Amino acid sequence: MSDCLFCKIVSKQIPAQIVREDADTVAFHDLNPQAPVHVLVIPKAHHADVSACAAADPTLVARVLAASCAVAQQLGVSGGFRLVTNNGASAGQSVFHWH
Repeated sequence: MSDCLFCKIVSKQIPAQIVREDADTVAFHDLNPQAPVHVLVIPKAHHADVSACAAADPTLVARVLAASCAVAQQLGVSGGFRLVTNNGASAGQSVFHWH
C-alpha cells in the first residue's frame, strides 16, 4: 500500500533500525519504545491486522511468530518476553499493517 508507513519501511523508502530481516518479515526497533526492548516484527506483505493475515495466509502468521522468537533470542531476551498485537482500532491498533 502506497500510504502505509510499514510498507514504506519494508520497501526501504523510510529508514528504520532493522534488527532482523528474512524473505517474509522485517523486525525493527520502535521509535517510541514502551519497554527496554521494543521491537516491531511485521510481515513484508501488507495485511491490515492479524485477522486479515490469518485469513489470507495462515502460515505467514506462524512465520511472523517464529521471526519474533528469533529476534528475542538474537537480543538476549528469549528467556522471557511478551508478544502483543492489537487487532483493529477498537483494540488500540494505530498503524494498520499487522505488527
